[in-house]
Amino acid sequence: MTRFDMVLTRMGLRFRGVTYPCTIGHGGVRWDKREGDGATPTGTHRIVGMLYRPDRMAAPTNWALPIGPRDLWSDDPRHEDYNLMVRAPYGFSHEKLRRADPMYDLVILTGWNWPRAERGRGSAIFIHQWRGPGRPTAGCIGLDRGDLRRIAKGIRHETRLIVPDPMANR
Repeated sequence: MTRFDMVLTRMGLRFRGVTYPCTIGHGGVRWDKREGDGATPTGTHRIVGMLYRPDRMAAPTNWALPIGPRDLWSDDPRHEDYNLMVRAPYGFSHEKLRRADPMYDLVILTGWNWPRAERGRGSAIFIHQWRGPGRPTAGCIGLDRGDLRRIAKGIRHETRLIVPDPMANR
């Protein structure tokens, strides 16, 4: 681990000496992640991008990309674009990145099952704004909006998300 890594702990997400409260997937932490299981996958995941809503906030970094009105994320394992950003119109299962709620106003993209997705292993694991303390995600990591913005500004090229296997020490 390096000082620029984010590490999921029982107390929250530790980054650069600070532990931030967070939520994880309703399926818990699993090493055998599958599409639709609601789990947060164990492992060391690279940070591969950052997206933000330019109509709701300034760019958090100079390398963050704006989310446009037609931007979607493919979560359909039957399609060749599985686990990739796509644009509407798109006739396969997907998630809208430009949501009415603020959950995806700022999205940190991890390298989970990307860029060459293994079908069925689960689509994107994002770090995004939570619905509230204790309210689980669909497998992503959720944070308070202010904490998410602080973390986003501190990410470096070498930053990774480390999710330890909870069964490893038993």
